[in-house]
Amino acid sequence: MAAARDFGFDVASIIDIAKTKSLKDELNKFLENKYHGDMEWLENRKEYRSDPKKLWAEAKSILILGSNYHFDTNSLDLLDKKDVGIISVYARGRDYHLSIKKKLKAFSRWILDNYHCQIKYFVDTAPVMEKPLAMQAGIGWQGKHTNIVSKEYGSWLFLSSIFLDIKLEPNFESKNHCGSCNQCIDICPTNAIIAPYKIDANKCISYLTIEHKSHIPKEYRKQIGNRIYGCDDCLAICPWNKYAKKTNDIDFAPREELIEPTLRSFLTLKESDFREKFSGSSIKRVGRDRFIRNVLIAVGNSNNKNLIKDIVPLLKDNSELVRAMAVWALKEISSSNDFERQKNIYYKNEIDSHVKNEWIRSDNQIRVTN
Repeated sequence: MAAARDFGFDVASIIDIAKTKSLKDELNKFLENKYHGDMEWLENRKEYRSDPKKLWAEAKSILILGSNYHFDTNSLDLLDKKDVGIISVYARGRDYHLSIKKKLKAFSRWILDNYHCQIKYFVDTAPVMEKPLAMQAGIGWQGKHTNIVSKEYGSWLFLSSIFLDIKLEPNFESKNHCGSCNQCIDICPTNAIIAPYKIDANKCISYLTIEHKSHIPKEYRKQIGNRIYGCDDCLAICPWNKYAKKTNDIDFAPREELIEPTLRSFLTLKESDFREKFSGSSIKRVGRDRFIRNVLIAVGNSNNKNLIKDIVPLLKDNSELVRAMAVWALKEISSSNDFERQKNIYYKNEIDSHVKNEWIRSDNQIRVTN
């Protein structure tokens, strides 16, 4: 629909909901293998997620919308800058949920006035598997990294949808253009793409730094490097990005202070500071404790001994997530003598078993349990 562009969407395409494919078997296998980690919302209402026809019985068409967020920034360029924290490019601007929801509301009013129908619109607010639907609608195809790839916009599209209770002329499904390319699989630091078009979220750095609510397993900490919120590697390496156009949406423009932020700039953030700094940002949703947990892992990978003085105050933080990763970071960048000195101060008063294990753990030691 050409009208979609008038409301700020870059691409729009239509599906006949009666012809949508059931994803029940694929989704059930994914969940049975526990590839979703602790993202319980993927399991909740899975019968609706696997078949959009069940989400709204009156729906006859689905309008899939794509919003380009490419802004000529690339996380891969920052991997060697160990004192800099990498924030996924989608999270450097305004929270896309807020921006796209505003567009959806305005566009939906126009549809209601011109098509006299009933609608429901969604942007990550309902059990809609938008990537398979986007492929069926012709927006793009699901790459081997499982994300949508577009000939016009590369890997940089936000997806949203509008369900309508009227029939509209559907578009054709996209063909897959990945060919023999495996660059997204090869670049993944944790081998989370376990096979073409299959991902184990438990290993994915985006999942670990955003969705995972607990302590990040030790086996992934080194691979995380200096990525403190999300990971763009599999998206950024895609050859189709050479055709990507720069977005005109200023809401997706990266905030200057989030393009190459120093790790030190985050280490002193208290709860109120965090909320203020990330107001209107998608980063706010992880909360201060999980965010500082991520930053401390990057600090531990930085080899920067100048950050030790910034770590020490966090050894007595109120959050066990923060304390545990402060211990790990300290162990990684300090000398054995300095580490033991801090251990003698803090270990005796520690009550959390996870934090205690970080103080004493080595490959041959037994974990402390409460």
